[in-house]
Amino acid sequence: MAESIASIRELRARLSPLRRQGKSIGFVPTMGALHAGHRRLLETARRETDVVVASIFVNPLQFDRKEDLDRYPRTLESDLAFCGAAGVDLVFAPPVSEMYPQEMLTSVEVHKLTETLCGPRRPGHFRGVATVVLKLLEIVQPDRAYFGEKDAQQLAVIRRMLEDLSLPVAIVPVETVREPDGLAMSSRNLLLSPAQRRIAPMLYRALLLARERVEGGERSAGKILAAIEPRFAENPEVRLEYFEIVDPRNLARVDVIESPVLIAGALWIGTIRLIDNLGANPGARPGSLTEAKGLRL
Repeated sequence: MAESIASIRELRARLSPLRRQGKSIGFVPTMGALHAGHRRLLETARRETDVVVASIFVNPLQFDRKEDLDRYPRTLESDLAFCGAAGVDLVFAPPVSEMYPQEMLTSVEVHKLTETLCGPRRPGHFRGVATVVLKLLEIVQPDRAYFGEKDAQQLAVIRRMLEDLSLPVAIVPVETVREPDGLAMSSRNLLLSPAQRRIAPMLYRALLLARERVEGGERSAGKILAAIEPRFAENPEVRLEYFEIVDPRNLARVDVIESPVLIAGALWIGTIRLIDNLGANPGARPGSLTEAKGLRL
C-alpha cells in the first residue's frame, strides 16, 4: 500500500530533499476511484520519472451540481493499495479543509477554450479544474504531470494555463484506456446499473461512425452530425448533451473538415454523465472502417 500524506507542509518536506538530490518528480492528479486508465497514467509516470506522486482529492470547486459531488465514489483504502501496486511513492490525499482552509477568493479562468463542448453545460467547472490543478502543481512542483486524453478539453485547458503562466512543468498526455466494448474507463462507470452499462458504449460507437465518415471523405461537419445525432434519440434512457466536431488546437467548431479534428460527445444515461472523444484525420486511410463495421448505436 502506498504511503498517504494529508498535509501540504509534510508533502513539501518529503519532496524537497529529493528535488535537491536531482530526482525527477512525476505527478498524477486524480479524484480517486482508480481504474485501469489511472494505472496507465501511474505506470507511465513510473517509467519516466524517479519519484511518482499521485493525488487523491475530490475537488468541490469543479462540481456544478451538489448531488454529483455527494455521489462521487470515494474509495481511499482500495485506491492506496492500487497506487502501491502501480509503484507510486507518495499519495497526497488531503481533506477539503487542508486544500481550502478558508473561502477561496482566488481562481483561475481560461477563456475561449472553455466556451465549447462541456464548458457552457458545466458553469464554473473548468475554473474549478484550473484552480485546483494550479494549486496542486504549486504544492508538488513536479517535472512532469500526466493527464488522460479522455478529458480532452481539460487537457487543452491545463496546457494553455501552463503556457500562459510560464510554469516549468511538462504536461504528458496519456491515451484513453477502454473496456473491451469500447467504453472509456471512468470513475463514473461505477455508478451505472447493469442495464445502463450495456447502453453506455453507444457514445464510443457514434464516435467511430463519425470518424469513419471523415476518413471516408465527407468534409461537411454538419452532414456528419446530422447523420449521427438522431441515432441517440432511438434510446429513451439516453439524453445527448452534445456531439461536436472541433479543431483540436483551440476547440472551435469546424464546418469544413480540411485538417485533423477532434470529435467529442457527452451524454446522460439516467443521472450519469459520460464523455468521450476520438481524433479523425481527413488525410488518413479509413482505418476505422473495419473497427466500426456492423456496430449500431
